Amino acid sequence: MDKIWLSSPHMGGEEQRFIKEAFDANWIAPLGPNVTGFEQDLERYLGNDVHVAALSSGTAALHLALILIGVKQGDEVICQSMTFSASANPIVYQGATPIFVDSEPDTWNMSPQFLEEAIKDRIKKGKRPKAIIAVHLYGMPYKVNEIRAIADTYDIPIIEDSAEALGSSCNGQKCGTFGDYAILSFNGNKIITTSGGGALVTKTEEAKQKAIFLATQARDAAPHYQHSHIGYNYRLSNIAAGIGRGQMLVLDEHVALRRKMNAFYQEVFEDIDEVSVLTELDDASYSNHWLTAIVFGRVIARKVDREYLRLGLEKEHIESRPLWKPMHLQPVFSECPYYGEKVSETLFDQGLCLPSGSNTTKEQLERIKNALIGIISAV
Repeated sequence: MDKIWLSSPHMGGEEQRFIKEAFDANWIAPLGPNVTGFEQDLERYLGNDVHVAALSSGTAALHLALILIGVKQGDEVICQSMTFSASANPIVYQGATPIFVDSEPDTWNMSPQFLEEAIKDRIKKGKRPKAIIAVHLYGMPYKVNEIRAIADTYDIPIIEDSAEALGSSCNGQKCGTFGDYAILSFNGNKIITTSGGGALVTKTEEAKQKAIFLATQARDAAPHYQHSHIGYNYRLSNIAAGIGRGQMLVLDEHVALRRKMNAFYQEVFEDIDEVSVLTELDDASYSNHWLTAIVFGRVIARKVDREYLRLGLEKEHIESRPLWKPMHLQPVFSECPYYGEKVSETLFDQGLCLPSGSNTTKEQLERIKNALIGIISAV
């Protein structure tokens, strides 16, 4: 049997046209018409007068956001614990310390309660956090209004990690436009891909241009190579941006197909009380459902847990994956402060991401459904 992947790239058909134009014009560089066009496409899609700098990865975008905010050696940055390590690693690049905050059970994202607890305690200890990194996990919007109210109360900027949330929205406003800065990812497994790439979303053209300056080795305006700042090789190539331009043409279609995958799993598990599917709390949130994730409840009832199901699917050549292991449980961050209880730990222990690709076929859906029901009902 062919393997069913968790989230494989899905080309729309127009990508090669943009790439061919780049080859024909010999724009094989980290600048060119596709880079500019891709940035403009994203700006139009996101709306809200944002400005977008296309970069080599979402990690690069997060790193530059921290630099633009002014995070330095010895500073502290609050970060959602339940996320991919790329949300936290750039904090360490700057010599700062991550302060991890637990999730809330509704969206699995940063808990406003524990966020405020962390801020108050760090201030009491003489360390006002320089930034808050809040993540839209698996495309599910975090509690935007509550997190923003807390950030404004303590005058701390938000870096909105929308790496998994392009196409998601809250109250009709696109994710990627709520933070003081926001980041996007176009890795091969995302809603749309440039093979590898990302973007920084800013509120002003000035901030965008400063990010581009830093992303192109911070070369000063001089006929020779002169540098007054440390720079980085973070710009997206014109070829990769061409893929992105083609992908933008099918973005909404891909979001609709991912949402259909989530509805499919809700139907599969409708009569299985021990399993719940992550869905929106209300109509205010609109998730792209980049990945559909489930969580087990009364696992003792059927002797089925996350790992039993994962291994059973693996035998059927169907890829699934545990939820993100919280950062405060990672060996590399074991010494970092953590605020919360065990919400993210419990989710990690009991949760599983299921195949969610927008290119999943009807035959594959049938295989997945039969495998899931067969594994659970066999116990």
